[in-house]
Amino acid sequence: MLVIISAWFSLFVTTVLAPSKHLWALVTTQGFFIAFFSVHWFLLQDFNFSNSLFYIDKFSAPLAILTCWLFPLTMLASQSKIRLEPVNRQRTYIANSTFLQLMTLLAFTTSDLMLFFIFFEASLLPTMIMITRWGAQEQRLEAGTYLAFYTMVGAVPLLIWFTEFYSTHGSVFPTLTNTLHITQATMNYPGLFWVAYNLAFLVKLPMYCLHLWLPKAHVEAPIAGSMILAGTLLKLGGYGILRTSPLIQENTINQALPIMLIAIFGVLTTALLCLRQTDLKSLIAMSSVSHMNLVIAAALISSPWSYAGAMAMMIAHGLTSSALFCLANSFYERTNSRTMILLRGALIAFPLAGAWWLTIILYNMALPPTINFAGEMLIMASLYGWSPLAFLIVALNLIFTTAYTLYVLWTTQRSSLPKHIKTLYPYQTREHLLLFLHILPGFLLILKPELIFP
Repeated sequence: MLVIISAWFSLFVTTVLAPSKHLWALVTTQGFFIAFFSVHWFLLQDFNFSNSLFYIDKFSAPLAILTCWLFPLTMLASQSKIRLEPVNRQRTYIANSTFLQLMTLLAFTTSDLMLFFIFFEASLLPTMIMITRWGAQEQRLEAGTYLAFYTMVGAVPLLIWFTEFYSTHGSVFPTLTNTLHITQATMNYPGLFWVAYNLAFLVKLPMYCLHLWLPKAHVEAPIAGSMILAGTLLKLGGYGILRTSPLIQENTINQALPIMLIAIFGVLTTALLCLRQTDLKSLIAMSSVSHMNLVIAAALISSPWSYAGAMAMMIAHGLTSSALFCLANSFYERTNSRTMILLRGALIAFPLAGAWWLTIILYNMALPPTINFAGEMLIMASLYGWSPLAFLIVALNLIFTTAYTLYVLWTTQRSSLPKHIKTLYPYQTREHLLLFLHILPGFLLILKPELIFP
């Protein structure tokens, strides 16, 4: 594992020393090589590796692979805009993206929960730099403030609990804590305790009511920021809940029932909010909140099926949402607008891109036999086992998801081109490759889904 970390560190050397003419080509190529090497190593270990520094299992390995895979894709997506800036700013952007990717990878693979907390919070700094420095609009400083405030407030109870847990048990290693819930003392308010220590994770996912920072951050972030935020940073919250769940008492769901209700109604509310969005990136961000609230519901149920569904949902959403942001960015680069009514008629100008839109939107809608469908089906089955009424309520989300999916397709693809658009340059090979490399893992997981089921 140290070899993989060293390989990712070598990207910093390339960023500093590469000649400006070949900077993006070298960094992207090296990123793909290291990503292939990392994925190969994870598969060789059969998702089972642990030592004093690193811990790889069925929870962490799929998310670590997703992190490694998305980094070179962010480099592909960022080239057209960032390479117009001075060379020093380009190098800073690449180094910042690399640091963010490295912090996320270390958070997923560290064997110590206190180190996980450090890397979890360290990812905030490069994300804020990316949003506030390379954001497109003047609200980027406000978006950075929202992100910092929500993340730091949520982190305080988690740090206190990790410190107290270590002082009581002498260890915060996941390998040793799987049986420690037997020795957990009973509490007067276990539901309140669950909310307090999971607050940092609920903010990061985010749970409905704690999600106000996410649309702002997505709308203001550059394309690499949106891809990493949707692809891996949101998954840190789900991973944290799943990783720390053995440390608490059984039967949490009855104590944390208000959180379950917020998550269930958050799924429906955010799907309905998607129907009234005018900004394409804001709509994709709201759909992310809807999907992540399903993960919260699955984590609360705490059954093998719900955990498998949560993991499948996180991996599938990481690929699909990142691809949707790439499509939105391709529109923005051509029209300098994300307002959907101004993007109508795209099918006439870009018929092949229309096929990408249809494919990725159907993935997002969880059409069988995609891995998105497998994740939603497992979560729905777990919900039905817990409460048939909850299942019926969440099942309404299928209707709302279909509605905002059709809304996106009809608004952006149909009708005639707006009269104010005079020229639209065609999609480049780089953009088609970028979208293909998002779809390919999702297709391969249809053929071999056991890779991501814990």
